[in-house]
Amino acid sequence: MRTNFKYRGLAFGVAASAAILAACGGGGDDDGGGKGTLSVSMTDAPACGFDHVFVTVDKIRVHTSANAEDGTGGWAEIDVNPSRRIDLLSLQNGTLTKLGQTVLPAGQYQQIRLVLDRNTGNSLANSVVPTGGAEQPLDTPSATQSGYKIIRPFTVQPDTLVDLVLDFDACRSIVQRGNGSYALKPVVTAVPLVVSGAIQGYVSPAQAGATVYAQQNGVTIKGTLADSNGAFTLSPLLRSSDAGNYSVVVVQNDRATGVIQNVPVTAQTTTTVSTSAAPITLPASPMRRITGSVLPASAQAFVQAKQTVAGSPIEVAVANANFDTGAYQLNVPAAAPLVGTYQPTLPIALAADTAAAGKYTVTATSITGATLSTDRDVSATDATANFQF
Repeated sequence: MRTNFKYRGLAFGVAASAAILAACGGGGDDDGGGKGTLSVSMTDAPACGFDHVFVTVDKIRVHTSANAEDGTGGWAEIDVNPSRRIDLLSLQNGTLTKLGQTVLPAGQYQQIRLVLDRNTGNSLANSVVPTGGAEQPLDTPSATQSGYKIIRPFTVQPDTLVDLVLDFDACRSIVQRGNGSYALKPVVTAVPLVVSGAIQGYVSPAQAGATVYAQQNGVTIKGTLADSNGAFTLSPLLRSSDAGNYSVVVVQNDRATGVIQNVPVTAQTTTTVSTSAAPITLPASPMRRITGSVLPASAQAFVQAKQTVAGSPIEVAVANANFDTGAYQLNVPAAAPLVGTYQPTLPIALAADTAAAGKYTVTATSITGATLSTDRDVSATDATANFQF
């Protein structure tokens, strides 16, 4: 049996992508009956608290209408044959896995869907391995509902190959239930490679495994983990001329947060923010917990802890509230974050923003998009923040 998931992409970049892709070849209907080729790959952001996150991809479907439903005609498909069981956490630091390609009529397409295999009996098509634990099934509750969509315009030109990357954010997509089982609440975006670039750098080897994000106005666009040498690559990222500059945010347990602001990205090139000889090095920090609940649990809330650093918001920690109880926990550093501004000449100096030390805004966002926020200071002790929708 197959499970149809209609993934809803993050709001970032939809309008920008439409404008970019129109500039790269127009939109709308086929301009003369030609055909082009769509190639689809997948990559991943880091997953919080898991050693492995497996999904089995069976098919990709695309449509020219953002409102097309399952039974609507006009779907084009890429069959992944045989179905591919992919460990999302192996797709870090710009690593891509190609899912397939197909020839399509030229024109603009609006909607993308993934089709995943379903867990059957003891055969786990989709599963997770919590850090230090055993493999567990990953439930797919959206299979019985309309699900999620990726709404991201892209244009197929006659006699042209279009490379599209599906960026699956495993950390934000996995939710724990009250009985300890796990469910999938997918968060996936689509980025065309022709209008994307990358950011690379190093943290100190002692900070190997740190989570590194590319953010804009406190919204995480891409994340990865620094490898055993401290190296990291954030890719793909929409070019700055269309999407705006990025903040590179480095987060690690027992360390202060590091921020490099105003990092530009150019299509088909890589911007370097630090080197192995002069890596980003962050001081030790006490860690605090922000705990609470978001009720009713049916709100299926996503909870964020943000700081205002040098006048701009950054996201430091995120968690999905428990599906059944609404409980959540965020781990954040109490020390002052270090911040610097991008310059082509390296190294980039970082200085402590003491005014931001321990001060966080906690925001809960329900499945409907409603938000509630409250401020907490964890300079000296843990904090509690409860929300009621």
